[in-house]
Amino acid sequence: MTEGQKKNPSKTLPLILKASLTLAIITFIGVALLAGTWELTEEKIAEQQRKAVLTGLNQILPAESYDNELQDDTLIINAQGFFKHPKAVVVFRARKQGQPIAVILQMTTGEGYNGDISLLVGIYNDGTIAGVRVTQQRETPGLGDAIDSRRSDWALGFKHRALGDPIASKWTVKRNGGDFDQFTGATISPRAVIKAVRRALEYERNNREALYHKNPIAKQQGKNIKELSAQ
Repeated sequence: MTEGQKKNPSKTLPLILKASLTLAIITFIGVALLAGTWELTEEKIAEQQRKAVLTGLNQILPAESYDNELQDDTLIINAQGFFKHPKAVVVFRARKQGQPIAVILQMTTGEGYNGDISLLVGIYNDGTIAGVRVTQQRETPGLGDAIDSRRSDWALGFKHRALGDPIASKWTVKRNGGDFDQFTGATISPRAVIKAVRRALEYERNNREALYHKNPIAKQQGKNIKELSAQ
């Protein structure tokens, strides 16, 4: 503020108001641009996430084995007691010419050595496993993280297994008398995945009618969703 302005406050006030108005306009423009940019990128982010999920699903079930939109034929299972985890299970249903082919359960187990392990479990409609993929984990590098398909092919050992193959007592690691390999110095991580896969098989066996044949009755964000609970 100049000496002249100090002597004449009537000239100072308009300058302050003008500066405030200019700042307000600049702020408004900035917020509008930011909002517009987010709106433009939000759809791209959603599409990228959708493609990433579909890529994971197609690692379980080849795209040529079904002809429906997996991500538009989706169920939500809220069964914390059954799956031993508070997070809901998402079920993707695969069909060909309207006939059920398989379901893929996107689920989480909290029994890993370092906490949650997220995985996809694909099950054909005859009760056999189409494939298993660990999609997120925080297990010890070089030890438990071998459950991750990007680290090893350990998860391929589940393919074509089913309830009864092996028998119930063999659904654990070899160290505990089971049928599945563990890793040197790490049994908790594979054991957690084995238990989660078995739970998925049991749920599929107990809820086949709902999983394969009930039509979704609600739509949320463009996806068909039906909420189920454990039987």
